[in-house]
Amino acid sequence: MDAVNHQLNKAQLRRTLLKKRQSMSVREWREKSDRICFHLQNSTLFNQAKTILAYFSFRQEPDLSPLFTNTKYRWGFPRCVNQSLSWHIWQTDDSVQRGTYGITEPHPDAPTLDPTEVDLILTPSVACDYQGYRLGYGGGYYDRLLSSPQWLTKPTIGIVFDFAYLPQLPIEPWDKPLKNILTETGLTAQD
Repeated sequence: MDAVNHQLNKAQLRRTLLKKRQSMSVREWREKSDRICFHLQNSTLFNQAKTILAYFSFRQEPDLSPLFTNTKYRWGFPRCVNQSLSWHIWQTDDSVQRGTYGITEPHPDAPTLDPTEVDLILTPSVACDYQGYRLGYGGGYYDRLLSSPQWLTKPTIGIVFDFAYLPQLPIEPWDKPLKNILTETGLTAQD
């Protein structure tokens, strides 16, 4: 019974937070997203990176797109392929398409990225907690990615708005905490 309640709590929490995120005005969303971009640009992790995995904002996730025009970095974006994420190099003028779940993805022909080339992973999340655990969308794509040996040691930053940065989330044994969390208030490193 506990496992069922646990899943219900996660689903309920996910619904509540997504509703709250989508009820933000465009102006508030833009302002908070811009503050997140500002803090990210001023972080050592970001400035030391060369190849960064990011995401295209979906359902009012924090929008990092103002950063994508910075050609100092090589940007990688995910495509959902079967049950996993495939990472592709993308530049501002490259084409995109709607993929699984209606999320914007690079074109399938875009060059793929090898994990060894990646310096930083910016992780979209519904919520994160003070221990670095994230609540995703329920598909398990990032859980599988972050658990695989070639990605385990990569620096990660969970990107959420302040209201979705919570003291504690319900977690599963396979959940891997992120190493940093970034909100419009600033960057927090996890111990």
